[in-house]
Amino acid sequence: MITSLGTPTMHRREFLYLGAAGLAVPLLAPHSISAAIGKSTGSVLYESSIVIDGLGFPGSMDGGQEADGNTAQLSDQEVLDVAQSGLTATHLTVGEVGTMAPLLSFEKIIRGITRWDQEIARNPDVFLAVRGVGDIRRAKQQGKTGLVYGLQDGVSFEDDTGRLASLQHAGVRVIQPTYNRRNLLGDGCMETADAGLSRAGAEAIEQIQQLGMLVDLSHCGRKTTADAIALAKRPVSFTHTGCFALAEHPRHRTDAELKAVADTGGVSGIFIMPYLAKGKQPTAADVIAHLRHALQVAGEDHVSLGTDGLVSAAVLTEEYKQQFREITRSRLAAGIAAPFETEEGYLFANDLNTPRRFETLADLLLQQGISETVVEKILGANLLRVFTESWSK
Repeated sequence: MITSLGTPTMHRREFLYLGAAGLAVPLLAPHSISAAIGKSTGSVLYESSIVIDGLGFPGSMDGGQEADGNTAQLSDQEVLDVAQSGLTATHLTVGEVGTMAPLLSFEKIIRGITRWDQEIARNPDVFLAVRGVGDIRRAKQQGKTGLVYGLQDGVSFEDDTGRLASLQHAGVRVIQPTYNRRNLLGDGCMETADAGLSRAGAEAIEQIQQLGMLVDLSHCGRKTTADAIALAKRPVSFTHTGCFALAEHPRHRTDAELKAVADTGGVSGIFIMPYLAKGKQPTAADVIAHLRHALQVAGEDHVSLGTDGLVSAAVLTEEYKQQFREITRSRLAAGIAAPFETEEGYLFANDLNTPRRFETLADLLLQQGISETVVEKILGANLLRVFTESWSK
């Protein structure tokens, strides 16, 4: 249990971008550094911490994150946003989700990996390919953002788990067996039957862990999740989710599930999605409420952040709104949308609408009495530990 949460006191703060000058005085305590250089404690802690988004995407709605997120080249501004974000690493999805032929799905993953490899090659001073935990530490040392490749659907190997070795070799390090719908591996969270893992799904879970990749259960159905946890010999995680106890939604995790994942050594990452606020556009207060609940239930070593959003700030232009409407309608038509996916439920929080949203959250969490040690774990230390334990063969 967490004993350092304190009395809730929410203070809204305007974002102020601060540089890295504070790193020149590492021997001072954080509060002393803050006084010496005029920065908030949250800013200093942010700059010294390894910061990992459990699921986040470089780009913006009108740029790098198009229909499949794996085609458009990042603009100069989008690259600059990542460079200024302070993110040490982000787990991003390569390929697409939903029902399709397995080999077509596999091809789209390879195309996605190629696209992001090219982005890294175009911007070597900003991006770094992550194949192991050492790359994340190197990204922190060099002031870059590491890109961790992951899948949100197992369709590409549902008929042949032998393809998992090829995906691991290509750089994939995080895998969800199912998205919202059913595939040959198991049921997603939107399936009413909730039939759990198939034999192929059970084999896939075992192989994913044997190959040194993290099993992500964020979109899996309740029974599929329970089956995977029962098979797990290493940590499994919900990289991007919310707490069912605060907002009942099939994408959210019950207290029992949060505890079960923690028992494997894994983490539950809180996202920034309308589901947190029962369909309304979320706020920082919503994110923090879910973080606090997850801390109470799972413990401080098993909570992280996974925004499920874009690094760049959203600008609500008419073009943005139109593209968001089109994406929402296409997801509804494909049957992969979840409840509360509406054309007005934008996937960001107004008071966290900045590339340095984790820094803002760090400030707010500290103001609520959550200790620096716990905030550092939430920012990335917990995910770093899980990657370390999952990626070793």
